[in-house]
Amino acid sequence: MFLTNIAYASEESHSAIQVVFSIGPVEITSEIITMWAVMLLVTIVCYLGTRNLKRIPSGLQNVLEYGVSTLQSFFADLMGEKRAKQFLPMLMTFFILILCSNYSGVLPLAGEHIPGYKPPTSNVSVTAGFAIVVFFSVIIFGIKAKGLGYFKHFVEPIVILLPINILEQFTRPLSLALRLYGSVYGEEMVVASLASLIPLFLPIPMQVLGLLFGAIQAFVFTLLAAMYIEEATAVHH
Repeated sequence: MFLTNIAYASEESHSAIQVVFSIGPVEITSEIITMWAVMLLVTIVCYLGTRNLKRIPSGLQNVLEYGVSTLQSFFADLMGEKRAKQFLPMLMTFFILILCSNYSGVLPLAGEHIPGYKPPTSNVSVTAGFAIVVFFSVIIFGIKAKGLGYFKHFVEPIVILLPINILEQFTRPLSLALRLYGSVYGEEMVVASLASLIPLFLPIPMQVLGLLFGAIQAFVFTLLAAMYIEEATAVHH
């Protein structure tokens, strides 16, 4: 039943793919274009906030530094100051990209069949891409921190748990991908349904809740990624 649900979600996502144009064999979909727009926006904001750094920050630089310091302090409590600084660029990238992708679905006309505009995280292929990065990052960082001793945890506390521990490594990114996709896609479908019934006022409360849920889902994904990395890189003396 679980595998059937996954296949159904993948089929639904594939059927909803909007191909805008193609570059040879490569199809450029609405999700890709929206993701490009999100990355361009983030790049511009970061450039404007850091092009003239001041010792005493103000304006946009102050906002960016506050966000960085807040997330770093949070992850420092979870994985220690050293590892928080080491992994903050990747974790913060996850959070910002997912948050902006989620919020792009709250903008007017999102969810409608408009070529070139669709929330990236409403497609399971995008969320799976994020999850795959987490999967390989955990393994790579774990090996860098512990060497081949990283694989020791697969047979702990007893060897008989080896198949279960291996299965857990694959179900983690799967749950990350489906949780994020299900939340964004479900919210998008609910708002679209409400808009078809009462197009003026009824969808507004769901869109407001979408702002909250979008932030929560971005935070949960980043938090779980940080926990998996912390567990893989923790060295007990």
